[in-house]
Amino acid sequence: MTDARQWFVTCPRGMEGLLAAELGGLGAEAVKESVSGVAVSGPVALGYRACLWSRLANRVLLVLLETGVDDGDQLYRAASEVDWSAQLDQNASIAVDFIGTWGGVRHTVFGAQRVKDAIVDHFRAIAGARPSVDVADPDIRINARLHRGRLTLSLDFSGASLHRRGYRERQLTAPLKENLAAALLLRAGWPEIAAAGGELLDPMCGSGTLVIEAALMAGDIAPGLLRERFGFHAWRGFDAALWDELIAVAAARRASGSERLPRLEGRDRDPAAIAISRANAETAGLGDRLRFERGQLDDLGARGATGLVITNPPYGERLGDAQELVATYSELGAAIKRQCAGWRAAIITANPDLGHALGLKAERRYQFFNGALASQLLICSIHTADQAAAAREFHEARAEQHRAGITMLANRLIKNRRRLAPWVKREEIQCYRLYDADLPEYAVAIDCYGEAVHVQEYAPPATVSEATARRRLGEVAAAIAEVLQPDPSLVFTKRRERQSGSSQYQPLGDGSNMGVFQVREGRAVFEVDLASYLDTGLFLDHRPVRRLIAGLASGQRLLNLFCYTATATVQAALGGASASLSIDLSNTYLDWAYRNFVLNGIAGERHRLLRADCLDWLRSAGHEHAGAFDLIFLDPPTFSNSKKMTDTLDVQRDHSGLIRASMELLAPGGTLVFSNNFRRFRLDAEIAEEFGIENVSTRTLDPDFRGDERIHHCWLIQHRTSA
Repeated sequence: MTDARQWFVTCPRGMEGLLAAELGGLGAEAVKESVSGVAVSGPVALGYRACLWSRLANRVLLVLLETGVDDGDQLYRAASEVDWSAQLDQNASIAVDFIGTWGGVRHTVFGAQRVKDAIVDHFRAIAGARPSVDVADPDIRINARLHRGRLTLSLDFSGASLHRRGYRERQLTAPLKENLAAALLLRAGWPEIAAAGGELLDPMCGSGTLVIEAALMAGDIAPGLLRERFGFHAWRGFDAALWDELIAVAAARRASGSERLPRLEGRDRDPAAIAISRANAETAGLGDRLRFERGQLDDLGARGATGLVITNPPYGERLGDAQELVATYSELGAAIKRQCAGWRAAIITANPDLGHALGLKAERRYQFFNGALASQLLICSIHTADQAAAAREFHEARAEQHRAGITMLANRLIKNRRRLAPWVKREEIQCYRLYDADLPEYAVAIDCYGEAVHVQEYAPPATVSEATARRRLGEVAAAIAEVLQPDPSLVFTKRRERQSGSSQYQPLGDGSNMGVFQVREGRAVFEVDLASYLDTGLFLDHRPVRRLIAGLASGQRLLNLFCYTATATVQAALGGASASLSIDLSNTYLDWAYRNFVLNGIAGERHRLLRADCLDWLRSAGHEHAGAFDLIFLDPPTFSNSKKMTDTLDVQRDHSGLIRASMELLAPGGTLVFSNNFRRFRLDAEIAEEFGIENVSTRTLDPDFRGDERIHHCWLIQHRTSA
């Protein structure tokens, strides 16, 4: 092979074997699987083809140097051995992605700094100028990996991760990444099914990713065709003529393949999902070839003789979801068996119990990771003769669970109370969570507020009758009465439904204040209302976060954004905060916060409450309040579209902007405490590169929430100089 280069192509865990086969088909040689990637050799054209055609890769790395390194000086000297002027222009912007530690290189930021210094010094020595650093959007990325003393320096041919095809301009929360969707389709045998004229259906299509990836695969469409820029475009060795030739071939294959697409359809009961799927298909240039229709699970529409039904149902991560989803999975399995006989089914789930609820026999199981979640792809062939037996077996098992339910729940309450008792006594805890949907039949949270008991129940799905829901709630009340023996007038039960728009936080009580109590947390006294609203005024899972803030607050100026009832401000003031500003948009919460201030003797101009939209306030506060706060608490809601706000708020989408705006207000040496309760939250990797961060999520969970470590996430964030 002429012009052979060494490459390392990365991918998510569990996809290495598929990627190795794909790269072999693209002409790679010396293929060797590794953890989260595949090493290969081949000419520059292989790198271009991998960027254009790989459905599975994240990044394509052109290896520049491999050598041994033990400390920072050796790292610098090794990076200086590369002729960087042959790789990039002195006016290009760069970023260094550093992975791993070893010996004297104990931190990735330090490692990135030393590599960057070597590159900059190289250009200063030969040209008197240097590339600039752009962490967010560089012209070219340098990848450095240090593993067991071996340093590999590579040029990132891909630029942005290859899973970002360019068609998904809109998406729902936490969708499947495109390369994971492609891997699922390959494991399910979709290319063979499509070649035989089979159809494809995703009955819970979300953003339409599986359907669109299936169309790209069946239509011989290169997934990189929509991308305008790759990392190699800024490489000095870029062969534009060769690239144009590869693009022309891919365009011709697309034109030919698009004409022979089989029927591909996505369905979803959510009209927003259908609108997003259609928009994404249009961006992919497939708007007229794919069908997205609103529909319920009990009607999958008319189907052909053969095909693949593939979907990514929800996994039941939040309070109350598990019970609802048992019925959803059962309904999905029954509909597939009833309407897709002769087809193959492929279902990915991170919850094995829900997989059993499908009532489908898995012939094969494949392990994948959906983000950080270990998941299984279940492959089933649909045989109608099995339907009655599978459904009967499932319903008998569920009936047995109901018969034993009340005893199971009572036993669980006894067990939990015994486990928490030493901690409650030692720490003088008055308010704590006793039970948190431990048993799927009883999707409730049970909290103790002194002698009072607060029960939150999720509303049952439409597939659960009101009679069944009432019976289950009665069993919860019976178990509480048996184990806790509370005064019946001190038991408060609420149904926590998914809220939207102006229905959030509407009063539930009769205005009698019958559920209003004062409770103690450490030195603080708080007002709680167990009857009037869905939330009580005191987030129990944030108890350690409030304790953390109190420990940091001495002599500090505090800013509390989205302050709710300002319980964190109270703890900070009692911890010695010199001043505070607490901001929320709700008059109800600010009045409540004022009462908490009064209860704790916090008064005067040093501790202020402000009614404002935090998003608007942050946009306008930078000039006036830059560096004005030593301690900031940022705890935004997961989602908000209050009519009082000028914008909607989505914490996953908007958190990086919120953090950056807050950091402008943070004094040097200060600390931002950022937390949220979105269970599938992922912190923007660029935030970790811009600032010093420490994930303290596990440290901010007391024993009553330690069984559910995704209940909230928490980071300490400080200013630092980027590498």
